[in-house]
Amino acid sequence: QVELVESGGGLVQAGGSLRLSCAASGRFRRIDDMGWYRQAPGKQRELVATTSSIRSNYADSVKGRFTISRDNILNTVYLQMNSLKPEDTAVYYCRVSLTDWGGYGIDTWGEGTLVTVSS
Repeated sequence: QVELVESGGGLVQAGGSLRLSCAASGRFRRIDDMGWYRQAPGKQRELVATTSSIRSNYADSVKGRFTISRDNILNTVYLQMNSLKPEDTAVYYCRVSLTDWGGYGIDTWGEGTLVTVSS
């Protein structure tokens, strides 16, 4: 069983910064991809940023403002969010794709952390 623990959400003024963290724990062979998604009220969940061993990808709306990074020893993914805008307000979810000891791929989601950006 894999558990994801997210932290770092909160209330910030427009133009401010926040850093989200998501730590994975449990029994697994390796972590493949890690990423952040968000869901604003009344909207569908959307990709924010993902990172693998090869590259990182960002939604156009956050390019140049958000940076995703990972610590492979701590099994943690981070999202540094700068120059936040009110439209960044959403619940942010961590997603981890990993391979278990049986060789099976598993996708696990965190419970979400709320980010509110005031104007």
